[in-house]
Amino acid sequence: MIHTYNYESVSNALEELKILGFDIDYNINKKDFISNPHDFEIVHIFRYEGDSSADDEATVYGIKSKSGQKGVFVSGYSANSECDSARFLIGLSIKGRKEL
Repeated sequence: MIHTYNYESVSNALEELKILGFDIDYNINKKDFISNPHDFEIVHIFRYEGDSSADDEATVYGIKSKSGQKGVFVSGYSANSECDSARFLIGLSIKGRKEL
């Protein structure tokens, strides 16, 4: 089952995931993530909503590879937050989601 949480800040979510062994930053180390999205699945989703504006909103994904590597990907909601890596999140399996 996928785990979804709301935290006070992105840094709190990242700290929690680091304790759980998610230590690769897929925003920086995205080569394998982009070229082999079928080898990864989302196992945690942490959502952060800022108090002042939509620009403060972000989602932190805990992602695990088939080989057991664990990492995080942070995606913002502002108009300029779209990138190739964020588009690949759509193709990742979400643990606990039933395939159609």
